[in-house]
Amino acid sequence: MKLFPLFADLQGRRVLVVGGGEIAARKVQLLLEASADVRVGAPALTPELALLAAQGRIHALQGEFRPDWLDDAWLVVAATNDRAVNAAVSQAAQARRIFSNVVDDAELSSFQVPSIVDRSPLVVAISSSGVAPVLARRLREKVESLFDHSLGALAALAARHRPRIRERRPDLKQRRKFYDWLLDGPVAALLRQQRPEEAERLLETALQAPQDDGAGSVVLVGAGPGDPGLLTLKALRALNEADVILYDRLVSPAVLALARRDADRVAVGKRPGEDHDATQARIHALLVEHARAGRRVVRLKGGDAFIFGRGGEELEYLRAHGVRYEVVPGITAALACAAYAGIPLTHRDHAQSVRLVTAHCREDEDTLDWAGLAREHQTLAFYMGVGQLETLSARLIAHGRSGATPFALIENGSRPEQRVVSGRLADLAAVARSHGVRAPALLIVGEVAGLARELHWFGAHLEGQRPAPAALAA
Repeated sequence: MKLFPLFADLQGRRVLVVGGGEIAARKVQLLLEASADVRVGAPALTPELALLAAQGRIHALQGEFRPDWLDDAWLVVAATNDRAVNAAVSQAAQARRIFSNVVDDAELSSFQVPSIVDRSPLVVAISSSGVAPVLARRLREKVESLFDHSLGALAALAARHRPRIRERRPDLKQRRKFYDWLLDGPVAALLRQQRPEEAERLLETALQAPQDDGAGSVVLVGAGPGDPGLLTLKALRALNEADVILYDRLVSPAVLALARRDADRVAVGKRPGEDHDATQARIHALLVEHARAGRRVVRLKGGDAFIFGRGGEELEYLRAHGVRYEVVPGITAALACAAYAGIPLTHRDHAQSVRLVTAHCREDEDTLDWAGLAREHQTLAFYMGVGQLETLSARLIAHGRSGATPFALIENGSRPEQRVVSGRLADLAAVARSHGVRAPALLIVGEVAGLARELHWFGAHLEGQRPAPAALAA
């Protein structure tokens, strides 16, 4: 270990920054966040630093560096673009046994400023000992994704109640169990939901009476369309905290690969011969069973759980059975598939609105407003419509939509095997058959679909040819 890591308390302590440019300004902001008494010395200051000096938040020393600027300083940062000046600052600091940092010059520095993940009072610092600052920044980006911003509030809450926790849980094993509940359970969930007063009341109640630490919970997570890069940070955290993952057929293997390795994974798609209501009843029962067993359950759905995903029904069931839950939204197929096909869902010249429609219904249950759907200057995104293409195109045309209206079928949207097939609405079913389009595929109908020809950027784009009369007759 080349450098010894430590966290310095700079509150009210003098720190000198030599340099008046943008880099110096960034260092000054960090030092002010640590409540340091900051002095900035330079021939001239940026407008930002000059404003801070005028506000009395920093003390400005004008001119070229002088060793007496170091009087009473605890730390010094050299942030000029002149290495000779930086070297002079470093030498003067060493002579006075003051730790110094020269920005981007490890050789002249006696301490390094790390990359910081700030969840105050929790702070994570990452250093490459000054030899690879870009690597440290990249690692910080990865660490940032692991820690929810509510952790700071959780740490502060635990600190406020620490004496009472020690008093009410004097046994070390019991206290550790309580902290596990505090960090993983409903208090942390309430803070993530921006409900701090409720979180504190729950903690106080738990300290008064033994808490049922065995209570489990469910997180309803939208997995997006398949590209794991589209998973949200909260979804990634939920997958890494899960004991059990109940996942749908449309969840991609690449997304599942990001989950906690030892989590139980249960496929809950429709079984052969099983209707959708029976499938849903089985999912409801599994959610409650695992949660009541004290497990952290992730209900992982393709796309977004609240757009044709029956997520609302699952929450109603959980609430009726007293199971705690959270919701992490996902990127729904219409947004992701359109973007990966280069199709803007709205466009100033072509579409002023977009409608998301499910085509998955029996003919005798069809209550869609076909006249409204057939209006021009809007974009239609049909989910689960591969088996209904002939009906969809026929009804739209019958209600006034032009057969020349462009369409785009996006198969396996956002995944490596994505294909986009486009053409005219009148030829939709025949073109899809000729290219062997299969589910999962999203259908987009509207003038904007014609832009896929020029704007597609991901996967294959296939231009559907209008079938010959003989092919149509067949």
